[in-house]
Amino acid sequence: MAIMLTGIIFISLAGNGIYWAFFDMARLPEGEFLTEETSPDGLYTLKAYVTNGGATTSYAVRGELVFNNNENKTKNIYWNYREETAQIRWTDKNTVVINGETLDVPGEIFDYRNQ
Repeated sequence: MAIMLTGIIFISLAGNGIYWAFFDMARLPEGEFLTEETSPDGLYTLKAYVTNGGATTSYAVRGELVFNNNENKTKNIYWNYREETAQIRWTDKNTVVINGETLDVPGEIFDYRNQ
C-alpha cells in the first residue's frame, strides 16, 4: 500500500512538473508589442506580442487580456506558433477574434499546443 501511494505521489508531481515546464500559459515569453484593441464596453484590452524563439523555432504570437477595471490584471489567452502578426477584432463586449480564432473572454483560451 505504501509503495502504491508513493508511486501515485511521484506520478502526480512529475505530471505537474511537466505541465508547469511545457504548457503553463503564465510562463510564456513576453515578446515584442504588436498591437492592441479595447472591447466595446472598455472592460478588456487585448494586447498582442510576437516572440522570436531563436534560430531553431519560428515566431509565435501571444495574446494578453488586460482587465481594465481590476488594477490592470492580465491573463494570457492566446498562443499560436508560426505567426508574426495579429489581427484583433471584438465582435461584442465578451467575444474577440484573434487571427481567426474566436474566444469568449475571460474564460476561453487558445493554445496551439493543446489542439
